[in-house]
Amino acid sequence: MLNAIQEKTIDQMIEMLYHLKEHDIPEEPVKKAPTEMLTIKECTKVVQGVSEHSIRQIVAQGKVKSVRTGEGKRGKILVNKADLLAYFGA
Repeated sequence: MLNAIQEKTIDQMIEMLYHLKEHDIPEEPVKKAPTEMLTIKECTKVVQGVSEHSIRQIVAQGKVKSVRTGEGKRGKILVNKADLLAYFGA
């Protein structure tokens, strides 16, 4: 059994929910741009004057997002282009 205050609170909540539902606007799906990843060599072309060694150091220090594909000598490091540009302020 509910007391009068509880019933009034529930009625107010139902009224607010109904009001929100009346004004519910369907959301458009957010279109997210695809993430562009660059190899170490491509990074040096995007950011002029930076060596491959410097890019590898920045990646090793975790200053830009990167992913390693494969293992050993044949493995590639892919760097997030947006993060790289943000890091260098370009």
